[in-house]
Amino acid sequence: MSLTEAFRNQAQSCARLDSPFMQRLLTILAVECLNDGALWRKLAGFTGDIGPSGHSLPLRVCGGLHALVLSGRSPQLAASYPPNTTDDTTLRDAVRAALTGHEQFLLDWTDSPPQTNEVRRAAALIAGARVACLHFDLPVMLSELGASGGLNLMWDHFALDVGGCTFGPAKPALTLAPDWTGPLPPATTPQIASRAGVDLNPLNPREADDLLRLTAYLWADQPARLARTRAAAAVFAAQITRGDAIDWLEHRLDTQPDGQMHLIQHTVAWQYFPAPAQARGTALIEAAGKRATATRPLAWLAMETDGDVTGAVGAALTLRLWPGDLHLPLGRADFHGRWINWTGPT
Repeated sequence: MSLTEAFRNQAQSCARLDSPFMQRLLTILAVECLNDGALWRKLAGFTGDIGPSGHSLPLRVCGGLHALVLSGRSPQLAASYPPNTTDDTTLRDAVRAALTGHEQFLLDWTDSPPQTNEVRRAAALIAGARVACLHFDLPVMLSELGASGGLNLMWDHFALDVGGCTFGPAKPALTLAPDWTGPLPPATTPQIASRAGVDLNPLNPREADDLLRLTAYLWADQPARLARTRAAAAVFAAQITRGDAIDWLEHRLDTQPDGQMHLIQHTVAWQYFPAPAQARGTALIEAAGKRATATRPLAWLAMETDGDVTGAVGAALTLRLWPGDLHLPLGRADFHGRWINWTGPT
């Protein structure tokens, strides 16, 4: 896939995810990437999948441009970004000026892949964890693979508002209200005993530079996403370790106390693990499952693509529970958490 194709494909994907501004921006960048320049030469040197399932180069560039806006580094670009409205010519000129005037910033920014930590995905985690606790009503030892900034480890501080019912704390940090089809999730309320996560490049939402990276990958014409992220960051309290997810998990699986359920979660992260890491992680979890008991149960909750990367049918929600190795399909969810088609137990 060429850079131009990658930008155009990402433009269409953003259009399906309700971001007309990103569609416009990426369409402009699909032409600009044909120009000469250090940034484009750098991106042209990437090998393998440069789209959303791989290096995600288009979103790296867009994140860098949004960071220029949010940090106040480029007033001209900010004037062309939402909530302001401009024509395509004005936006193109502002983008060109930013690409040349802030080239070194963008070269540095695009060293790392996107980290969105989409908080709306927590709606699926809230519902799925309730199913796990319906089977094993114990305090939860919570672990997240590919945790990014760890915001979705805080889902017990969020409320889920679906079908006229609210699930969660009386005074939530934020309320998630996805378009919901299917029965309501169980009423069982999980109690978190401890929480921790791992990421190759963890971010601390309480640090200004890290919060900028998290918010820069949110799309400028979707301000509610920005508000949710900042609200979640305000209650963040978890330990995120820098390292390989599977190495961390191997150790973590041996630290489960008796009388607690170990709940492993990940959302749109597993697909980025190399195939050998996926195989090793699965083997470690299944081996731990064979050792699980009624007083030390294990749950594996995932919201991951099962082939669709277009956003048309979303991610599969799955839950495995031990002892017993129960496989529970819970439905499907939009990659950004806008909707959930729930088929899990009530």
